[in-house]
Amino acid sequence: MYGKLKEHLCQTLTEIKDAGLYKEERLIESPQGAVITVKGKEVLNFCANNYLGLSDHPRLIEAAKATMDKRGYGMSSVRFICGTQDIHKELEAAISDYFKTEDTILYAACFDANGGVFEPLLDEKDAIISDSLNHASIIDGVRLCKAKRYRYANADMQELEKCLQDAQEQRFRIIVTDGVFSMDGNVAPLEEICKLAEKYNALVMVDESHSAGVVGPTGHGVSELFGTYGKVDIYTGTLGKAFGGAMGGFTTGRKEIIDLLRQRSRPYLFSNSVAPPVVGAGIEAFRMLKESNELHDKLMKNVAYFRDKMLEAGFDIKPTQSAICAVMLYDAKLSQVYASKMLEEGIYVTGFYYPVVPKDQARIRVQLSAAHEQEHLDRCINAFIKIGKELGVLK
Repeated sequence: MYGKLKEHLCQTLTEIKDAGLYKEERLIESPQGAVITVKGKEVLNFCANNYLGLSDHPRLIEAAKATMDKRGYGMSSVRFICGTQDIHKELEAAISDYFKTEDTILYAACFDANGGVFEPLLDEKDAIISDSLNHASIIDGVRLCKAKRYRYANADMQELEKCLQDAQEQRFRIIVTDGVFSMDGNVAPLEEICKLAEKYNALVMVDESHSAGVVGPTGHGVSELFGTYGKVDIYTGTLGKAFGGAMGGFTTGRKEIIDLLRQRSRPYLFSNSVAPPVVGAGIEAFRMLKESNELHDKLMKNVAYFRDKMLEAGFDIKPTQSAICAVMLYDAKLSQVYASKMLEEGIYVTGFYYPVVPKDQARIRVQLSAAHEQEHLDRCINAFIKIGKELGVLK
């Protein structure tokens, strides 16, 4: 039987390669950071979610080592059997404190948090209203739930209001949005979303994966930016981006919601606990962010510098309020050629194209970090300009 399937798979893979859209995984031979080693060559990294530069921070590494010495390497269990240590509760309390919520539940990844949040809370009598650019994990989580589905165009409040009006026949309604949309870098208009939620009696859920640690005066996310503490019922997020870059996700929010997720959320009930070294480093990350806002301030300075210089050079960049700068190229194959030539210049970036982004909306997504110095930014900008002229993107 596999012979026929193999033939089909080989044909599909050949079509992807012929279209110039085959994804190659470049091997990194160093720790994650602003400067990494690829094929024995040092290059500048501008495509990691390492927003605060914590992925290789000495304090997190030492915290992970110390926790491993004290609490071991792995738990070999799910939480409710024998997989809950005191440090898991300590990290959950730190996350609740950071987001000003009542309780938190840890998952192996935010993909699991989003996959496990809807089905325990809602059924066919309810409604989920989702932004069209929400992350794939939210889309998959919605699919696992029997609630009626509504979708509104990205950040379109008129469409959202229409969805809310149509959903009034359902028992409970929840509006679901990314805090920062990962491919464009724009921030959800959360203040307006919360006003509509109050008007039409709906819950609000925000995925903070790309916004926590980044947006807001001190980087605490979209509720800090818009002053919506107490109005958002559920936040999901990750430890795999700004908060250290390893593994682990979470859902944080109303106490009763978190209580029910502990009882019925399948990714929580049937997945191993987050490993002690990851938990220990996570606790240290939140401790660092409570001590100082220095990393966030530097990140925002880097974002403003890079964005302004790229716009000045003539690049088409989507409006951004985050650490994501989408350099629009529109053509999928061009995005791959551009990224390859950038690597030759010592700049590691990745081109994104359909189905990761809509057709004819290919781009290179540049992600800034507090680990970048100005000389790194200048080298990246100069390489963009050089390749842009070579490929006819810039005149």
